[in-house]
Amino acid sequence: MSGSVAGPDCCGGLGNTDFSKADLCVMTGLLAYVDPSHPSFVAAILAIAFNPLFWNVVARWEHNTRRLSKAFGSPYLACYSLGVAILLLNVLRSHCFTQAMLSQPKMESLDNPMAYCLGLVLLGVGVVFVLSSFFALGFTGTFLGDYFGILKDARVTTFPFNVLDNPMYWGSTANYLGWAIMNASPTGLLLTAVVAFIYVVAILYEEPFTAEIYRQKASRLHRRS
Repeated sequence: MSGSVAGPDCCGGLGNTDFSKADLCVMTGLLAYVDPSHPSFVAAILAIAFNPLFWNVVARWEHNTRRLSKAFGSPYLACYSLGVAILLLNVLRSHCFTQAMLSQPKMESLDNPMAYCLGLVLLGVGVVFVLSSFFALGFTGTFLGDYFGILKDARVTTFPFNVLDNPMYWGSTANYLGWAIMNASPTGLLLTAVVAFIYVVAILYEEPFTAEIYRQKASRLHRRS
């Protein structure tokens, strides 16, 4: 789940978000509904933070050592295995997110049909961006294939990458935001903000490294020509 300058711009996004302009009054209002010490809330925070850490650490370890490729006998099998692990972790993250919402109070002002429809629209938009990103990049392009030496020939520019940068992360964030609004959950809204923040950190960590992978590829091709 990485982006690149020379290759596909996979799952980054939100990098231009200016958190200094966030409305702190809104955040204070949300915190009045949230018990951050509740076990389900803590579990959700840990799941949200762990997933990008896991795939970045494992992918960089693979890039530096090729241990997974050697163990599986193929970089493709190794990448598929990591992808399945990431998918399972994302299912766990979504479960923890939902349990944290259900364990804490709803916000009355959000508990109405109009807000529910807005959340449903956001959820639908998020699903479109996530799925279309996956189909545009393919399995290995989505799940860090470039760290396994499985590189794209050119940057992906078809939908949804021609609409916005890093649609996988944007779409995932929209999914959580829509789900939180549909459940009228201040806890869900707060956790969505955490998801967005973690993605921003992941992008800052991923993009320079992935760009360097493609820079090295271009340098090798140049020397051979």
